[in-house]
Amino acid sequence: METESEPYVRLATLRQVHQVMADMNTARSLADTLQTVADGVVAGLGYELACVNLVRPDGDLVVAAFSGNPAAEALITGRVGSRDSWERRLAMGERWGDLVFIPHTEGWILDDDDVPQWYTDGPAPRFEDEWHPSDRLFAPMYTPGVQGSACGELIGVLSVDRPRNGRLPGAWGREALQMYAFQAAIAISNARLRANMQRALVRLEREQQALRASEESFRQAFEYAPSGMAIAEMGGDQHGRILRTNDALCRLLGRPASAMRRYSFSDLVHPEDIGTLLRTSAEGGRAELRLGRRDGSYVWVSLRNSVVADAADGPRFLLTHVEDIEERKRRELQLAHRASHDSLTGLPNSAELRSRLSARLCKRPAHAGALESTDAAYGHPAVHDANGHGFDFPGAAAYDAYDHHEHTVAPVEGARDDGAKGLAVLFCDLDGFKSINDRFGHNAGDAVLIEVARRLTRGVRDGDTVARLGGDEFVILADGLGRADAQDLAVRLRNEIIQPIRAEGRAVRVGASFGIGWAHCGMTADEVLKSADERMYVEKRSRPKQHRRAG
Repeated sequence: METESEPYVRLATLRQVHQVMADMNTARSLADTLQTVADGVVAGLGYELACVNLVRPDGDLVVAAFSGNPAAEALITGRVGSRDSWERRLAMGERWGDLVFIPHTEGWILDDDDVPQWYTDGPAPRFEDEWHPSDRLFAPMYTPGVQGSACGELIGVLSVDRPRNGRLPGAWGREALQMYAFQAAIAISNARLRANMQRALVRLEREQQALRASEESFRQAFEYAPSGMAIAEMGGDQHGRILRTNDALCRLLGRPASAMRRYSFSDLVHPEDIGTLLRTSAEGGRAELRLGRRDGSYVWVSLRNSVVADAADGPRFLLTHVEDIEERKRRELQLAHRASHDSLTGLPNSAELRSRLSARLCKRPAHAGALESTDAAYGHPAVHDANGHGFDFPGAAAYDAYDHHEHTVAPVEGARDDGAKGLAVLFCDLDGFKSINDRFGHNAGDAVLIEVARRLTRGVRDGDTVARLGGDEFVILADGLGRADAQDLAVRLRNEIIQPIRAEGRAVRVGASFGIGWAHCGMTADEVLKSADERMYVEKRSRPKQHRRAG
């Protein structure tokens, strides 16, 4: 800048300064802005060299732009000076407002620091106000809105070298450089902001593209999954309502998607499985239960739950994976049935009979009455309220199990039949069965056993149990009978059994002996069966041999 006419400044010079400042704010990128700042110092302020040192995130300063000498630009652009070295430079020398001038008489001590630098060759000054080749002039740039090193954040430093007129800048030149550094700081901050916004926009667009791709991937995985999937609401008045189902689930249940949106899974589950559904947690819960089809039938399915959110803090939805396990369940039920039922007759086997009988019996004697005892381990009385419910004390859980159990009792032996009912156990042993096996073979014997099982099953009530204990022994469990009822039942069943049976093309007959036992709490299943067995043998021995079978 021409300064020989100070304080009178030519209008052309002001226009030139105004233009370079305008150019700084029209640069498109941060790199363009930094280069424009450096070029403006040379073109508008009249210095031969200009360097923009930009503060990096780690605090050190990098040479980000250079103007005035291509050789110097190639040498020092991109080089880094430490923050400590720069702070030492900005703390020494003369303060020209916000500018820092370090004359050659002091600057020699900086020759060996790590700040990149370049000097313009030239003769030593002849006059006091001439520029020395080793003079240094710095214009710190601070965050916009705050000017001065005492406040604000340093974002960079403009370093300039040798005015073209060869003289130290006067008052106007100093003010112009200071104003330029202030405007450069604004332009650089704005460029950084634009760059950050552009990066954020690019990142947002990439995230949106990834989200759209993820949503499309989820949609395809949901829609075309080979097993059923459903999305339901979580929370609110419509909690559990199905919002969306895929084709596989609609096909599995025989219901259109529009109809599925009127239900929740609790509307579709089998009544016996509603408890299983309610106990299944939303996050990672699994359950096996039956869902209703449109035709009224039920299908066994495996449910797996997970919770998904619409956004980071958006609404939460329940994603349920529904897998058809009907075939597996059928095989499991078949295996369970084979394990608990006789393969020949299809009746419950000995293990199943004992299981059903044990389920009706507890260890507490039926005549024990109300519990009045002391928990020896803890010293707490076993107290029950008027409804028979135990209070909450250690050991009370064992008593509660009895209070909620309906005790099985037996009619009193030898007492008048006054309507007392109990669980009758009828032990049946076939008479003359061995001779059929010996005379006609095991196929005939098997046919007799199958027909006897059918007649026994036909002769009892729904809910009664007919089981094959083994060989030619059968057991009937009939609840709610008095002694006379049990005897009548035994007579009816015997009369059914003694009717002719077709076996291997011929008619054969077997007889039957019945022993009636009574189950009550305090007995084991084996004790009950032994009692009925003993009564059966008493009954068998009490009849003449010719009356034990019909032929």
